[in-house]
Amino acid sequence: MLSGLVGGNLPGFHAVLKDELTFPLAWGTSPVRDFRAWRRAARATVEEHLLVGRQDGTPYAPEYTGLSRGDGYTRELVTVSLTRYERVRGALLTPRGPGPFPAVLLLHDHGARFDIGKEKLVRPWYDDTRLASARAWADRCFSGRFVGDELARRGHVVLCLDALGWGDRGPVAYDQQQALASNLHHLGSSLAGLMAREDERAAAFLAGLDRVDRRRVAAVGFSMGAYRAWQTAALSDHVAAAASVCWMTGLKEMMVPGNNTLRGHSAYCTLHPGLARHLDIPDVASIAAPRPMLFFHGGRDPLFPADGVRVAHDRLRAVWRSRHAGERLRLKTWPDLGHVFTDRMQDEVFAWLDEVLAGPARA
Repeated sequence: MLSGLVGGNLPGFHAVLKDELTFPLAWGTSPVRDFRAWRRAARATVEEHLLVGRQDGTPYAPEYTGLSRGDGYTRELVTVSLTRYERVRGALLTPRGPGPFPAVLLLHDHGARFDIGKEKLVRPWYDDTRLASARAWADRCFSGRFVGDELARRGHVVLCLDALGWGDRGPVAYDQQQALASNLHHLGSSLAGLMAREDERAAAFLAGLDRVDRRRVAAVGFSMGAYRAWQTAALSDHVAAAASVCWMTGLKEMMVPGNNTLRGHSAYCTLHPGLARHLDIPDVASIAAPRPMLFFHGGRDPLFPADGVRVAHDRLRAVWRSRHAGERLRLKTWPDLGHVFTDRMQDEVFAWLDEVLAGPARA
């Protein structure tokens, strides 16, 4: 029987492909029963599918410019080598006063808005031409706040860098995303894998700063940044906790007609080819267990169907409970909110960070 395409871009036999995904390396399904051994094996599997080589010891060689005073903190630009391929510029905010301080690796979203990256989360004191775009984005997604500046005012060192295609490393046009991802695959690499490697290295750089208490480093992000936050926690032991707002689902529940992922484009930023034959999305996030993790979902978020969020949350809950660490996992759906990170959500995340970074447990 001919099946063709359904739901726009899904093959007619997509249900059969889904049935073949059994996620055999998931905790509880894997034959590995020791959790530490499972975590090592699961992380190694993810690492293999990033298609970008392991950290090669390239010196960060940070260069600091653009020093400025904020409200209770200092601001500066830092340019570092996250990989051997290129230098990356980021915003670095430091509270005034005696350190070392807790720190946040702040990870920007996608949003199909590429002229700004780090500027979505940190007020661009260094570039007036981007300020209007940055303010508009803050109004749209963050109740008018710059989340990075809020965190710095509350006593956190904040590092926020551009991903490839955004801000100083772009801007890529919306329709160019798939070509960029395709070209990287042709070159034996991966857009999503590069992003994962850079975020992992950024966490290590932040933890190594003299001004930072390396035991108290968190990753925080919204939307694609939320994906990056829990992924970084899974891949890096430098991250003591992670807060992810509006990006968590089961894979099968995400791959349904009409879902945004089926359009391609932004999906390439989270696509590690072949990984789904081994682990589901919440299985990857579970590599971070039993460290403190927070996942927020907007009940009216059109990008993540409720069934997928429920499946993922149930899976995460089971893993943390299996480690006798259920209290370290915060799962919440905001029924009246969509795909946003509002001031109410931010205030809960800030309070949670104060709690878990007071003396985070590692395992």
